[in-house]
Amino acid sequence: MTTGNLEVLAYEESPIGMICLRRRELLASPGTIITEITLDHELLMSSYHTDSERALSSLALDRHSGRDLRVLVGGLGLGYTAHEVLASPRTGHVTVVEFLSQVIDWMGDGLFPLAAALNAEDRLEIAHDDVYARLALDPKESFDLILIDVDHSPDERLGESNASFYSEPGLALAKRHLAKDGLLGVWSYAESSPFADALRASFDHVEVEEVSFDNHLTQEHETNWLFFARDD
Repeated sequence: MTTGNLEVLAYEESPIGMICLRRRELLASPGTIITEITLDHELLMSSYHTDSERALSSLALDRHSGRDLRVLVGGLGLGYTAHEVLASPRTGHVTVVEFLSQVIDWMGDGLFPLAAALNAEDRLEIAHDDVYARLALDPKESFDLILIDVDHSPDERLGESNASFYSEPGLALAKRHLAKDGLLGVWSYAESSPFADALRASFDHVEVEEVSFDNHLTQEHETNWLFFARDD
């Protein structure tokens, strides 16, 4: 369905609400086409500002010196975190765990800007699952990097069942899935001191990075937060 500058590519009920995939031209920047996913009519993610999603991967890679890295990405989104980590020749294999089957289907159908590149990537595996539930189970394999970009923040979650991951017991379960020298990275749109404290109680070394940018959609300067944790 197309209305004015807005094209609705998909509109489906999901376990967490009504999700919509849409493409639109920015009225303030004619010729600029962006892809967005909304949840219950509120913006969930956009292809317009992807600096912090990409930084989650690039900064994690900067902090790990290994090669043939095995990477777990929690949350497919529009694919920018996975795409960035796959851009490194040091990446051996990436498993993306996505809770919403609709999002997986949309990428498979080529509806995302990065779909063609990701669908052609031999090092990429996409699993339909709950990444938090998977990390709470006994590990079947280990990862050099675990990158989580699912919730808005540790304190504003898409589902309350996700809460345990951000606690000390949840982090203790999750870190069992890290290989020796492995690194956990978590994206957030806001700072979270309780989560930072839980990380410091669970890992030897914790870093919190700010990624700031001018959001031309809202005409505001925004900051997203990246949490990185590892043992010595």
